[in-house]
Amino acid sequence: MKVFIYTGGGIDVNGITEHPKSDDLRIAADGGYKNAMLLGEKVDVLLGDFDSYTDKLPDVKEILKVPAEKDFTDTQMAINEALARGADEIVIIGGLDGRLDHALANVSILAELWKMRVHTVITDGKNRVRYMDSSSTLIAKSHFTYVSVIALSEKLKGVSIEGCKYPLDNKTVLRSEPSLTVSNEIVGNCALISVRRGQCLIIESKG
Repeated sequence: MKVFIYTGGGIDVNGITEHPKSDDLRIAADGGYKNAMLLGEKVDVLLGDFDSYTDKLPDVKEILKVPAEKDFTDTQMAINEALARGADEIVIIGGLDGRLDHALANVSILAELWKMRVHTVITDGKNRVRYMDSSSTLIAKSHFTYVSVIALSEKLKGVSIEGCKYPLDNKTVLRSEPSLTVSNEIVGNCALISVRRGQCLIIESKG
């Protein structure tokens, strides 16, 4: 099941190209409900402690109110709820703008979801982020200007990039020297990014 999670933070409405189909589940995490409304998306589940969404609670199918003092962020709770309902693919809208601690926490969740084989992407319309561990992925050319590979491991081995302005062939990329794989540009219909060994983030960004 594919689940869309709308979380807080600013979004570029025109840059959001991911939209749910009728059978996708839509969960809003607290103030993320406002982002769902900006995008004209109907929400199935609204959850949170409602410290950032302070208006009258809307008429949605299901409202899950949680204590303000809790062990998880609203976004993490929304992800947990999605997993409990059988999600195998998650799109997180928002969560990259505003508080840096929340943004980093949201991105760090991607690694755990990868281990669970839940395909996940997080986007605010200005950036789109996905996690990859010793694998390959196709990135389609889109409105995002740049694509970067950010090493999380001390080193990435066997990095190859095809279909970009600056191709690579079986290179080693150090976390301490990230410039080699930052701000590339897709020149064809898509790019193929491969990492033989190591964990990284694939980040698409608008210019």
